[in-house]
Amino acid sequence: MAVKVAVLERLDSQPDAQSLPELMSLLPAGLAERSVRRWLAELVAEGRVERTGRKRGTRYRATVGSSADAFGRATETQGAASLPAPAQRTPSPSFSEAAIDALAYVRQPIFQRRPVAYDADWLAAYEPNHTAYFFADEVARLEAQGNRASLGDPAGTYARRIYNRLLIDLSYHSSRLEGNTYSLLDTERLLIDGRSAEDKLDLETVMIVNHKEAIRHLVDQSIQRGVSDDEILTLHYLLSDGLVAAGESGTVRDHGVRVGASTYLPLEDRARLQRQLRAVAEKAAAISNPYEQSLFLLIHIAYLQAFADVNKRTSRLCANIPLLRHNLVPLAFNAVDREDYAAAVLAIYELKSPRLMAELYTASYLRTCAEYDATVEASGFDAVRVRYRQQRRRAIAEIVANVAVGDALAKQVHAAAARVPPEERDDFVEDLYEDLAALSPPRIAGLGITRQELQVWLARRRSHDAGTER
Repeated sequence: MAVKVAVLERLDSQPDAQSLPELMSLLPAGLAERSVRRWLAELVAEGRVERTGRKRGTRYRATVGSSADAFGRATETQGAASLPAPAQRTPSPSFSEAAIDALAYVRQPIFQRRPVAYDADWLAAYEPNHTAYFFADEVARLEAQGNRASLGDPAGTYARRIYNRLLIDLSYHSSRLEGNTYSLLDTERLLIDGRSAEDKLDLETVMIVNHKEAIRHLVDQSIQRGVSDDEILTLHYLLSDGLVAAGESGTVRDHGVRVGASTYLPLEDRARLQRQLRAVAEKAAAISNPYEQSLFLLIHIAYLQAFADVNKRTSRLCANIPLLRHNLVPLAFNAVDREDYAAAVLAIYELKSPRLMAELYTASYLRTCAEYDATVEASGFDAVRVRYRQQRRRAIAEIVANVAVGDALAKQVHAAAARVPPEERDDFVEDLYEDLAALSPPRIAGLGITRQELQVWLARRRSHDAGTER
């Protein structure tokens, strides 16, 4: 903690934003760069430090009003054995007028709200790739932040890379939205070490463990198979096993249900429920945009209430199938307040209004992207370098094979960068030039070029550089 305070103090004392090397020079000798990165990531997440730029252009500045002295005084009272601070309510995003209207309606006393039944026409009216629950600008923001794919990456590559983080985040937040009192740390201990919290109810432990089994299936199987009613049933079975009556896990209910604190009355006929579930899956599978597909599943699986219980948990995991299938950042629900989420679900049930849920989804997803990037930076993981490894290596092989130097080399670098999203081209070009500068016989494995070709290119490059210097 003293190091964290020192980092904030040094930034607070500087008039200009600092690069990591500049900050390291201001700190006591012997500190590990990885540790400083971790503290910076935490300070950024806390809003005490602002980060701008990328890679070597990254700069850090203490935010206005972020007093290192006040921060130090606050942290001095926290001993190593202190209890964690009470959880605070996550601030709601800035809702649109339509979302605020829906929120105001569902927060009225239940006797002031209209009784409503399941409306099959709402699903029937949805036309995949024509109807949209997201606005175009929301999709653009999600797409700009969520992609983690490299060209040619198989479905699920990113999910497997971040599996432990996905497992913990999604299990914890999905369970939290159901009222589970496991802390994030207790959830991690249970999922990774198998140690359950002694003061927790057995049902809470089962809920977390069931998420683990369902997420494992999600990553190993659902991503490959895509959306179907069978996959929805399987995920429900894994999430509900031991939490519902025998025979109700993974099975459409054959009796009526009521939704607490709501005027909504779901369907009661099993045959109709089965047909509607199949229709939900088929319409979802026909949606080409993964974010719209994800939101559609989140909304309509919960709205249908096809199961005796565990409907919303099933909808949350199903909403991740298209995201993980396309190597996008998952939807972990980590910036969603439980009361806001409950209100968004009620707006779906009673108003058939997706707006509140769409805005919660967007706010949560963008927060998840930022937090995953902070984790990557803290660990020294270069996401652009990993994401575009194949494109970079292909470009190097072509440059060497064509003996490209000078303008010819710059032209090929430009052509390779054009195949990368605009916001990541500068980083890609920087990585490519770094690899070209360090190219040597031990570093050509897998490039498809011979040592002789490398020697010819190195000699041409030295000759060109020498001529340029003269």
